Amino acid sequence: MTLAEGVQIVSFGILAVMMLGAALGVVLLENIVYSAFLLGGVFISIAGMYILLNASFVAAAQVLVYVGAVNVLILFGIMLVNKQQEFRPIARAWVGRAVTALVCSGLFALLATTVVGTPWKLSSAPAAGDNAIVLIGIHFFTDFLLPFELASVLLLIALVGAIILARREYIPDTQAGVPVQDALQLPERPRELVPVGSNTSEQGATDSFL
Repeated sequence: MTLAEGVQIVSFGILAVMMLGAALGVVLLENIVYSAFLLGGVFISIAGMYILLNASFVAAAQVLVYVGAVNVLILFGIMLVNKQQEFRPIARAWVGRAVTALVCSGLFALLATTVVGTPWKLSSAPAAGDNAIVLIGIHFFTDFLLPFELASVLLLIALVGAIILARREYIPDTQAGVPVQDALQLPERPRELVPVGSNTSEQGATDSFL
């Protein structure tokens, strides 16, 4: 094993631990803001994986799109919809939990079967390197044209929905039976009147006092 291979293995282990730890934090933490920040850690770890695979353009796109746009958009969404309300117990919640567990188990079994059944072999083809952008563009407009256009339409729908949500009317948080209180205001200081025809020195002293 050469020094470069050892560095790659150690880097892969560190990035894998970071990604798994951050992913567990996303689903286990109760504070949704912390979960959003940890989601950014997951995206950055995935970008590091792309760098180890000599896919620098995909790593840069990962950081710019997912960390710089998607993660920031999630944080803005949390701040815009930050409305505190009491938790209401859901009737027959165990049905939803059972269905969720069943779906997650099915996805895990499908992924495990795919991982075990895939012949993991090192590719002998040379890395694209600086020509990765050209190759990605060619595949976008030839082999993957339909998914590319569908993704653009989906992003446009999400953009329109975000604009509609951001333009909603402001509704104050009020509770039933609790009167709305006015904002606190400081009492205005009464003005002191200066008599007409008084001495100039006295007026100057009064002005300096005011």
